[in-house]
Amino acid sequence: MNDQTLSAALAIDALQKYASKERAISNVRFFKTGKGEYGEGDEFIGATVPDTRKVAKAFVELSIPEVKKLLASSIHEVRMLGLIIWTLQFAKSNEQDRCKIFDAYLASASRINNWDLVDVSAPNIIGEHLVDSDRDVLLRLAKSKILWERRIAMVATLACIRRGDASTTLQIADLLLHDREDLMHKATGWMLREVGKHCGVEVLGEYLRSRYSKLSRTALRYAIEHFSAVERRRWLLGKV
Repeated sequence: MNDQTLSAALAIDALQKYASKERAISNVRFFKTGKGEYGEGDEFIGATVPDTRKVAKAFVELSIPEVKKLLASSIHEVRMLGLIIWTLQFAKSNEQDRCKIFDAYLASASRINNWDLVDVSAPNIIGEHLVDSDRDVLLRLAKSKILWERRIAMVATLACIRRGDASTTLQIADLLLHDREDLMHKATGWMLREVGKHCGVEVLGEYLRSRYSKLSRTALRYAIEHFSAVERRRWLLGKV
């Protein structure tokens, strides 16, 4: 699966060619890196995701230990690079190699520490690996004290939703009903919206009605985003 001539250092050098000081400054604000904010201390070079994907394709044969070196970086885009490489590898790997990537991903969860890093990778690695397997690991992550592990749990279920299976999503949504983080309300609402899209508006409507008084308004707004203006107003007013 791997080209032994490739290294994390070479991948970082390739990514540095797309650095932009202006974007880096903007990203520091956008990703809430100030003291006490969810991205506190994160560093940026200003590479875009499309450019990061270009580099990932060039280094798609990077070994798991070398990808782990990318994830150990303090630079956000370098960690993103590692995660995109793993998603590309996972998609074309056999079951044995998929298991290795899955295990390495979970072992590196502390480095998958911003919403975009989670969202680009969790459905395509964790979710895809668990579609036909026991999903207890997602329930465990959903109960974590770590925000990003909870987000991994919820967003990973997108892989199941796309196959018409909302069961785990709704289980996790229940576990997260009283979550204090706005990023989790948004993630929950996003996945519920996808439930409506792929599993049926009836399934979504039934869940929303039964949890209406407990569901955050942020999650509700995200969940009903594809409803008509009239329907959205009814839901927000509680006339359902």
